[in-house]
Amino acid sequence: MGAGQSIRQALEAIGVSYSSPRELAASLPFAVDDTTAGSETELQAVVVGERGAVDLPQVIEQSNYFAHVMKRAAAGEAPRRLVGDLERFLADNPGRVWENSWVRLPRRLLSSFASHLFDDDLRADKRNPAAGRRRDSGRFSLTTAAGEEVLRLPISYLIKLALADHLGSAGILPPVIRRTGIRLLEHYLNDNTSPETFSFNVVSLSPATGLGRGLARETAVRFLLTQLLVMYANRQFDLARSGQRAMIYFAPHPPVRQQELNDLIPDAFYRELFMSPCLSGWDRGEEKHRYMELCHQVLSRSQLNAVAKLREAGIIVNNLVVLPRVSSVSLANNGTHVSLGSRRLTAALGAPASGFTAGHEKYLGDLVTKIVEHFLPLFVGTYSAAPYRLAYTDFHPERALGFLPHELDYTHLRMIWRRWRRKAQLSFFGNSITPFGPAWLDRLVSGVFGLTGDCVPDYRLIDYLVCLLSTERSPALDGAPGNTDRLRKDLAAMGVFDEQLSVYLLYKQREFAKMGFSGFEGRYYSQFESFAGDLGRGVDLQTLVTALAFKYLAAGMVSHESIPDDPAVESERRQFFFGSALGIPTLYVQRNSGNVFLRRLLERTGGIRSSRRYPGYLRVPLAEYRRALLRVIAEDGADLGEMLNLGETLRELAARLEEPDRLSAAGRLTRGILAELNASSPLAVEARAFNEGAERYYRETLRRRHLGEALHFLGEEAKRLDREPAGVSEPCRKALRFVLQGEPATAFLARVTEGVRREELPLAELRRLINLVLLTVYRDAGPDEPAP
Repeated sequence: MGAGQSIRQALEAIGVSYSSPRELAASLPFAVDDTTAGSETELQAVVVGERGAVDLPQVIEQSNYFAHVMKRAAAGEAPRRLVGDLERFLADNPGRVWENSWVRLPRRLLSSFASHLFDDDLRADKRNPAAGRRRDSGRFSLTTAAGEEVLRLPISYLIKLALADHLGSAGILPPVIRRTGIRLLEHYLNDNTSPETFSFNVVSLSPATGLGRGLARETAVRFLLTQLLVMYANRQFDLARSGQRAMIYFAPHPPVRQQELNDLIPDAFYRELFMSPCLSGWDRGEEKHRYMELCHQVLSRSQLNAVAKLREAGIIVNNLVVLPRVSSVSLANNGTHVSLGSRRLTAALGAPASGFTAGHEKYLGDLVTKIVEHFLPLFVGTYSAAPYRLAYTDFHPERALGFLPHELDYTHLRMIWRRWRRKAQLSFFGNSITPFGPAWLDRLVSGVFGLTGDCVPDYRLIDYLVCLLSTERSPALDGAPGNTDRLRKDLAAMGVFDEQLSVYLLYKQREFAKMGFSGFEGRYYSQFESFAGDLGRGVDLQTLVTALAFKYLAAGMVSHESIPDDPAVESERRQFFFGSALGIPTLYVQRNSGNVFLRRLLERTGGIRSSRRYPGYLRVPLAEYRRALLRVIAEDGADLGEMLNLGETLRELAARLEEPDRLSAAGRLTRGILAELNASSPLAVEARAFNEGAERYYRETLRRRHLGEALHFLGEEAKRLDREPAGVSEPCRKALRFVLQGEPATAFLARVTEGVRREELPLAELRRLINLVLLTVYRDAGPDEPAP
C-alpha cells in the first residue's frame, strides 16, 4: 500500500468522511463512541507465615539443590558463604513474607465442582481427554504421613479454584450469578510469574460515562472480586488456620528478597520456583509452561549479551565487569496493558466488501504506532510509575542499564548513561566516580565520598524488555506485512531474542485476524496510585492520542517517510520515553534529524539550544518537550478533545506536569513510600530500605486504598440498584432477592465494608458479597462484540 491518496482511500473504506473538518474528526477511528477497551493486570502474590508453614521455604530446604550445596560445602567443595546466604534467606525474614510462594491445602476441603475443575486443568490437552494428564501433574500434590492428599498451588490458580469452590458449595445459585461465575473462571491466569487477570467485560468508552473512568471501574471491580476470593480461600481452605495467609496486590518490581535469592541459585532452580505452571488459561498448559521457560532463558541470555553491546558502545572500557545475573528476574516485574479497539476498523475488516484489508490495517497501524510513541513520555511517571532507589554500588552499567542496550542505539545509550550519572551526582570535585570494583570496595568509596545513588520514577521500564530496537535490514514498523517475523529472525541470529517469542513494542497493534478486533495495546503502564485518577485519566489520553494519530493520517500531515524506519531514528524518539523513566532532565536530538514529525514537535518546544558537548545536536529539556506535547494535543486535537469531553483531563495533565512532586503518580507513590518509612526524601534512606518500604506500602497501605476505591465503585452500583428497581431485569431481580434477602443494596454494602477492610467478614456474608459482585459483572456485560 502506498501513501497519500492510498491512505485516504483506506480511511474512506472504513467510513471516514471528508465532507467537513467536523465530520472528519467525528468519523475517525477511536473518536466518539468508536472505542472499546480492556485491560490485563499483573499482580504481586505473597504468603505470610512462619518458615515451617509456608511452601516456598520448605521447597527450597527440601530441594536437591540445597542438599547438594550443603554436601559440597561440608566436603570443602562449595563456598561456606553460599550456604550461609541460603540459610540466612530462610531464617532471616522478620516480616514472614514469602513472595510468589505457593500454598498448600487439603484436597478434601474442595467442593465437588472445584475438585472436578482441578482434574480437568491437569489434562495435557483440555480439548482432548484421551491425551491423559500432564507429565508434571505430580508436582501439584503431595501425601502427608497420615495419608491425606494436600494440593500445592500457585496463588494465581488458587483464586480460580476459590471461585469454583464458591460456585460449587453455595447450593442452588441464581442462573445469572452461576453463569457469570463460570465465565469468569478463565479470566484468572498466570502468564510469567505473577497472577494475571483480564477484563471481565468489554468496556465501551463513551464521553457520557467518563471515557476512561469506565475501564477504571471495571478494573477496580475485578480487583475487588480477586481480593474477596483470596479472603475466601484463606478462610474456606484453612490457609489462615494452617499458618498461611495469602495476599495479592499491585506492585511493579520484583521483590528485594526474590532478587537476592536469584543471586544464590541456578537459573533452572529459579524457573522451578517461580515460573508459572500455566494451569489455567491455556488448553495445553504444559506446552505454555515450556514457552514461559523459554522466555526466561532468552531474557537471561539477553542480559549477558548486553555486556558486549556496552563494550561496543564504549560504556564499559575495562575488564572489570559485574556480570548481570545468569538468571533474569525481569519477568517478575508487574504492569498493566490497556487495549483499545475500534468498532470502525473491526467492522470494515469483518466485511470483505468494504475493501479495507489486513494490508491496509498493517500499513496504517504501524504508522499510528510510530506517531503515538512520540507522545508516550506524557504517560511515564505521570499516570503510572515504579519509584526505585539505586545505591551507588548499583551503578555498574551492565546491571543498572537493564535492557536498554537492546532498546536504544549506541549514541543515545552513551548520552543517557552520561546524563544519568550526572543526575545521580556520581562525581567528586568534577571527577566521575563510577563503581568499578568488588562490592566491599564500592561500599567504601560510597561512604568516603558520600555518594548515595539515585531514585528514578519508573525503573520497571528499564528493568524489563518493553520494546526491541529494529535492525538495519528489518524494521518493525514500516507497514510491510511480515516485518516483525523478519525482525525476530534477525534478533535471534544476534542472540538477543528468539523466533518463537512475540516482538515487544511500547504500543502494539492488535490485528483483527489474530485477535478478532482491530486496535492497539499500551504496554507502558506500571503502578497506578488510583484507579479513577490515574488509570482512568491515562486511558483518556491514550484514546485521544490514538485518534489524533489517525487525524494526522487523514489530513496527510504524516507518512511513513516522515518518520523513517531506521534504528537510529527509532532510538531517537524512544530516548524521551526512557529518559522520562529515569528522570533525566535533558536529551539530545540531531539538528538535521530525518524524523520530520519530531522536528515539528521540537519547533513547538521551548528552551532548546545547541549542544556544546555534542556538536550537531540540539539540547532538549525533557520538561519543555512534555509541555510541548500537551500543547500539540490541545491545539491539533482540539475538536477531538471537545467531542470526547476531555477538557478536564488535559487541564489536569497540565497540572501534573507543572507540579510532578505533588500531583503525578510518581510523586504521590514516592510520598506514600516515604510516609511508610517516616523519611523526608528517597536519598535520606538506604536503597534497600527504600525498596523494602515500597513493598510494604504496596502490600498494606496502597492495597487497602485500592480496595476502598473498588468498594466505592461497587457502592455506586448499589445506589443504582436501590434507586432504579424498575430498570432491573427479572433475572436480576430474582438474583438480588437471593443475595440481599430483602436488605437494600446500599445498606448491605455499608454493613459489610468494615469487615472487608479488616478481612474479618464472616464467611456467609463474604459469599453474599461475592455474589453481589458477580451480579454487577453480569449487569455490566453489554451486547456480544469482539473484546480487547
